[in-house]
Amino acid sequence: MENKTVEHNMVTTAFGLEGFRIVKNLGVARGIIVRSRNIFGSIAAVFQTLAGGNISLFTTLCERTRADAFDLMLLHAGEMGANAVVGARYDATEMTGGVTEVLAYGTAVIVEPE
Repeated sequence: MENKTVEHNMVTTAFGLEGFRIVKNLGVARGIIVRSRNIFGSIAAVFQTLAGGNISLFTTLCERTRADAFDLMLLHAGEMGANAVVGARYDATEMTGGVTEVLAYGTAVIVEPE
């Protein structure tokens, strides 16, 4: 069985997709990731904190986590039969020290060219 996924260019934070009209609303699609920092990354980040500026280790971890949650949302939308996602958003919650949940969500829709 092939995994269907919505293409990245068919996702928007707006509630409509330019050049397309929504023909069916399939409901909320979501992708959730729970990640923790590893001890080595945390120690290295302490040194970056002392120097000031961007803490690249945490930035990289956050970007990877958001991308993974986004890709799971696209997979979920595809499994629902969607070919686009509108109203895409992110949410993040620190569950406990060093453990964060990132949720990507939006409305899975079927669109067709105008």
